[in-house]
Amino acid sequence: MRALAHPVRVQLLEALVHAGTLTATQASDLLGESPANCAFHLRTLAKYGYVEEAGGGRGRERPWRRVHVGLNISADQDDPQTAIAARELGRFWLDMLLDRARTGLAHQDSWPAEWRQGLGQTEYIAYLTPQEARQLGEDIHRLHSAYFDRLDHPERRPAGAMPVEVLLLSYPLLHLAGWAAPVPGPAQPLPAQPPTAQPPPAGGTSS
Repeated sequence: MRALAHPVRVQLLEALVHAGTLTATQASDLLGESPANCAFHLRTLAKYGYVEEAGGGRGRERPWRRVHVGLNISADQDDPQTAIAARELGRFWLDMLLDRARTGLAHQDSWPAEWRQGLGQTEYIAYLTPQEARQLGEDIHRLHSAYFDRLDHPERRPAGAMPVEVLLLSYPLLHLAGWAAPVPGPAQPLPAQPPTAQPPPAGGTSS
């Protein structure tokens, strides 16, 4: 899992989704890294089962492809050390994605004109039960999955298709529901129930 917490390996995985297959030299041209460095990181990703040789190479030029198009990293692990590694990796990826989102959205004037209408940022609050929250996630996944077959098959992408990153974040606003608001830093376990509201003192008002 820790093998993914390296910016060059993240870039290689994304480049492989975009291109389908890449040799270390081709990856070097895309990423601006040396072929030797790309080859090292590709072998490391292969060691941990994230990429594999695609075959059809010539000489020392070996094409690589991703084993899995998607990655699901969960901190809900039985082993405490695995859970810690998963949380660290999750923070690494989240920081990377948020930095990229900030940069991209802050420079919308650099986008091609035809892309400035359909994309951007939206925020809303929905009052949901746990079951409705799960259903919302499934509905959004179903919409997005209509385009999954294009990820690792460049030949299936229609003319003019652009790689668009759709970043979905959903989380409860605990402070509005009477729970203790989270604070920056390592995650702490939550109590089983929200704290019981205390009545105001006699003659006073609640805030």
